[in-house]
Formats: sequence, structure tokens, C-alpha cells
Amino acid sequence: MAKPPLKLPACPPRAPLTERPLLGVALASELAQVFEVLASDTRLRLLHALVLLGDPCMSDLAGAVGMKPQAVSNQLRRLVDLGILSTRRHGTHIHYAIVDPRIIRMMHHGLCLKEETRDHAQVNAS
Repeated sequence: MAKPPLKLPACPPRAPLTERPLLGVALASELAQVFEVLASDTRLRLLHALVLLGDPCMSDLAGAVGMKPQAVSNQLRRLVDLGILSTRRHGTHIHYAIVDPRIIRMMHHGLCLKEETRDHAQVNAS
């Protein structure tokens, strides 16, 4: 059975970036933390596995990405600590979920950017 499409909430209306004041040091630091988390190929793969699997436990995620459970557990803990993932206990297993689906949108836009850049480079190389 196919999963229903994910409904991604939009950000509340805000002024465009070109009309906002320059980022303050504190806000820039907080934003950098978000991008730092997403700068890890392992965490990106885990987040994508969460999108594909829905509400998996740690061992399901470890199997999906082909990593040892302890290594996956360390990465998941970081994502939970930063508020990107939530946990839910079911018996002896802890299941993980993405708290705010906008993180999925960020991944989608990043992947789109990378694929478009690669495709453009291939066309220019021909």
C-alpha cells in the first residue's frame, strides 16, 4: 500500500530575505546549527530513511542505512537534542519521527539544487 503524500506546512508569511535586516549574530548562529546538522551525509541519509520508513525504530534505521546500531543511535541522539526528531517508546523499542516536516522541504530543495546543478554541468560538458 502506497503512503499518502506528505503535507508540508508552509512557513508563515514573512518579508522576503531582500527586505529583512541583516542577520544578527545570535540568529545567524542558530541558523548555522540547522545547516551544520544537515551538512552530515549520515544524518541526511537517516532523515531520508525516516521519510521513507515513516516511524521506524533505531534498528530499522540502522538496517536501512547499513550502519551499526550504536553509530545510528549517536546520530539520532544529536537530531533529537536539536529538536529535529521526536521519540516514542513502543515496548522495548524507541521510534523516531521528524518533528517539523519543513526539514523535509529543506532536504528536497537541497537535493533539487544539487541535481539541477549536476544536470546543467552535464549539458554544458556535452
